[in-house]
Amino acid sequence: MARLVLFSFLLTFIASRVMVYLIMARMIPDLYLHLGGNHIHHLNYGIFLLVAVGAFLLFRDPTGRALKISAVAYGVGLALTFDEFGMWVRLDGSTYWQRASLDAVGVLAAVLGLLAYAPDVKRFRPHHWWSAVLLLVLVPLFFTMMFKSSKYAHKRLVPLFEQLEAGQPK
Repeated sequence: MARLVLFSFLLTFIASRVMVYLIMARMIPDLYLHLGGNHIHHLNYGIFLLVAVGAFLLFRDPTGRALKISAVAYGVGLALTFDEFGMWVRLDGSTYWQRASLDAVGVLAAVLGLLAYAPDVKRFRPHHWWSAVLLLVLVPLFFTMMFKSSKYAHKRLVPLFEQLEAGQPK
């Protein structure tokens, strides 16, 4: 089930980001839901979907196909919710380009990936432990390099994103 959650999570996150970029660049029509002048963010859809899946799993105890559909719906709900994680932390101004959202999605994708593909702890063998030690060295190195590259990307991309948010052409 974890692989279904991971796959639906990644697919939904990519699709939602692409849609937001295309809408903000005015390459596709505005598909946002507006109620009373308020933009309903996809964060809300994700929350409602997670609530529905949680209730279904709690009250029905599904198996087979229903459980697989629940796993896919859970991944979709996670992606829609965590894609706008920046709103959880900061409710003012524009949140689309907040680093917190991308970081949250990255961390969640990594955790889901470990749940989906790592062996059960009871089945760890010595070569698994060496891999774990290696990961403890490589993961901090990766995030250090990612942090440095994100500083460069920040300088280059923030002006472009600010133009998109302001509705100005490139």
